[in-house]
Parts: sequence; structure tokens; C-alpha cells
Amino acid sequence: MILPWQQQNWAHLCSYIAQQRIPQALLITGNKGLGKQQLANQFAFTLFCATPKDDGTACGHCSSCLLVKAETHPDFIEVQPEEPGKGIGIDQIRSLIIRLTLKPQFATYRVVIINPADKMSNAAANAFLKCLEEPTERTLLILISEKPAKLPATIISRCQKLAQATPDKSVVADWLADTLPGDAAQVQCNLALAQGAPLLALAYSSDQTLTSRNACFSAWVAIAKRLSSPVIVAEDWQKLAPAPLLFWMTSWIVDLIKQAYHPHAENLYNPDLQQPLQELAQRLDLKGLYKLYDLLLASRQRLDTSVNKQLLFEELLIQWQQLNRSN
Repeated sequence: MILPWQQQNWAHLCSYIAQQRIPQALLITGNKGLGKQQLANQFAFTLFCATPKDDGTACGHCSSCLLVKAETHPDFIEVQPEEPGKGIGIDQIRSLIIRLTLKPQFATYRVVIINPADKMSNAAANAFLKCLEEPTERTLLILISEKPAKLPATIISRCQKLAQATPDKSVVADWLADTLPGDAAQVQCNLALAQGAPLLALAYSSDQTLTSRNACFSAWVAIAKRLSSPVIVAEDWQKLAPAPLLFWMTSWIVDLIKQAYHPHAENLYNPDLQQPLQELAQRLDLKGLYKLYDLLLASRQRLDTSVNKQLLFEELLIQWQQLNRSN
């Protein structure tokens, strides 16, 4: 199924088929939660399909579609980290290169999807260049990345590009209302936390993300009020997924800065926390907030390294407590 905000990109992909100009390599970029993998899958399935529908999507009934449903299509290859949080190693790319020396088993295309492509190690990326420099017969390589800047320029330059933009809020709101009937205010909170990414907001609505964020915010406020120790909170937080947690902290700082300038600021990341954030904003020094914001941005960059996450959170929370020293 093509999602409502993907229609333009889907039309662009269908034009490749209509013009019989399937690219050798395609790089799909965009933030997390926009459906890049789904878009790539649909394009692959259509290339396999014997009788696509009028809208360009796969029929779902031909022999190729049945193989796709059974996850046994021999010409559909996915390359991804073998373990969550790990990279894509050179052995995986070498294995791919060996498979690509053989012709596709069917008369249509063979499709390789690498997601996330920016997780290839340097050695893996260098080896993958061989696939781009020596393309094999009827093979489409689809790279998916939230961070294309981390890909080598030599790879990017050899790919057609397709950027998945964050959709208009009204389109997302309508889709979420149809997909997830319920508390509209909570849906909006999840959408704000997801930075406008519909599928991420949907995932947040089905798990305990909002509950976890609220618990972390309470601990954060307790540190500001000298009711909790940064070291103890950091010890608890290092057990959580660091990327969302650092984004939440960044969003609180951004909202504080907005409210420092305008008490009734709109377009907050955390509209449900407006009152406690407003109370904090009235007591804090803007210069100190900007320094903490800079540290948060630097900390988010360090997540891809072997940084000690407990020490990282201790540094952030101690600076946050010091910022509230005079209050």
C-alpha cells in the first residue's frame, strides 16, 4: 500500500517503469518513520509482478507476488545489520557480491535493498563500490538512509536520488485519525514527539513511549528542583534507548527557549508539558540554556561512537542542575 504522503514519490518511481529506464542504483533518503522501506518494497514488488494494478502497485496474485508474500522470492535480497545497533560488515557485502555474480532467476529484475546503508563499515562501503562500478544484469540496488551524509561521496554520486520529505501536518493528522481513532490530544503529542513522522507516531501510540517520556521528564524536573541526584538518574537512564532520550531532552530545551521569548509560544515539541516548561523557563538564564543545547547536539553526534552512555548522561544532567543552581 502506498501511503497518502508518498503519492508524488510513487509516481516518480512508476515513471522509471513506464519509460523502461530502471536505475542501476537508487538512494532513498528521509527521516525515520516516513515509510522509506515500504516505498522501496512496493517498487521491488511491482518490478517482480506480472500484472501490476492501474496504480502501479503489485497485483498480489501472480506467482511472483505469492513468492514475495511467502518471503521466498529468490531475486529479492535484503541486507541489514545482523544485530540491532550493529553495522553492516564487509562479510555481508562480500556475500552479496558473490550472489550478484549469478543471473536473476526470473525474467524480471533482481532487487537488493540495503537498509540502513549508512551503517556499512568503511571496508563494506569500499567493497560495495564494486557492485556500482561493475553492475550486473537486470539488478537494482536500493539504498535507504536517514543519514546520507555518512555515505561516501563515491557511492552517492552513482545513485539516483529520491528524498522522502516530512509530510504536511494536515495530511498526517487525517491519516492518523483514520488509522488510530481515539484521544486526539494524545495522538498530537505522539506526532510532536515523532517530529511529524507518521509511522513513528503510530508506533509511539502502540507502545509506552509517552509514558516513558513523562517519567524521564519528571526525573529531569526533580533534578532542577534538587530533589534527585544527576548520578542516580543517569544510572537509570543509561538502560534506556539513548537516541530518543537525547531527542526528548533537546526538545525540552528548545521549548524552554521558545517560551523564554514568548510565554504562549506555539508549535512546541511538547504541547502537553507547556505549563511545567513555562514555569522552568521563567527561572532560567537563556545563555545557560544555549550552552546546554550545544552540549546536547554534540552528545547526539557521539552516540555513534563507543562513548560511555552513563557518563554522557551524567555530564548533561549535572550541567542541567547547575543551570538551576540559583533557583
